[in-house]
Amino acid sequence: MQPLLWLLLAAQLAALCGSSALLQTPASMTAQTNQTVMLSCEAKTLPSHSRIYWLRQRQAPSANSHYEFLAFWDLTKGAVHGKEVEQEKLTVLRDSSRYTLSLQSVKPSDSGVYFCMTVGNPDLTFGKGTQLSVVDVLPTTPQPTKKTTPKKKVFRFPNLVTRKGLSCAPLIVGLLAAVVLVLLVSLGVAIHLHCLQRRARLRLLKQ
Repeated sequence: MQPLLWLLLAAQLAALCGSSALLQTPASMTAQTNQTVMLSCEAKTLPSHSRIYWLRQRQAPSANSHYEFLAFWDLTKGAVHGKEVEQEKLTVLRDSSRYTLSLQSVKPSDSGVYFCMTVGNPDLTFGKGTQLSVVDVLPTTPQPTKKTTPKKKVFRFPNLVTRKGLSCAPLIVGLLAAVVLVLLVSLGVAIHLHCLQRRARLRLLKQ
């Protein structure tokens, strides 16, 4: 590819927005060192003979951003790599309208934004890019803290237990019996005294 075209590409890439013609997935991902990373670019609306280029931007987009040509897929040649690209580490695969960039044994230096692109006449069509971050240790997802709901205090009233005491019925019956007995004795004594008084009167009358 002519250097002039790549200069044009570098000048326009920062200003162009991603096209829906090239769908890149995922939008961003974090990988651990020495893992294999798969980046996808789907081109459903483009002709089957279109060349799909893969570019990498190592730093944040700016006027001085540097874009690296990694590889492109050619219908007859297959994967064509850039001059300074390790072919054993980077592979481009095609499955129908889906183009996949495979990165083997990634390192933190592989971090950046990866774009897929196709060259039209005269337009350049870009995907929206995939932000790749390569770290030595994957960040751990903090576990959501469970909110402990305070337990409601339940006020329990003490059970009112009726103490079983001595039954009053026998006592009352005993008292009534004693009263009746006293009355009977009193009545008997009164009758006896009345009889004695009557006899004494009769004796006085006979004399």
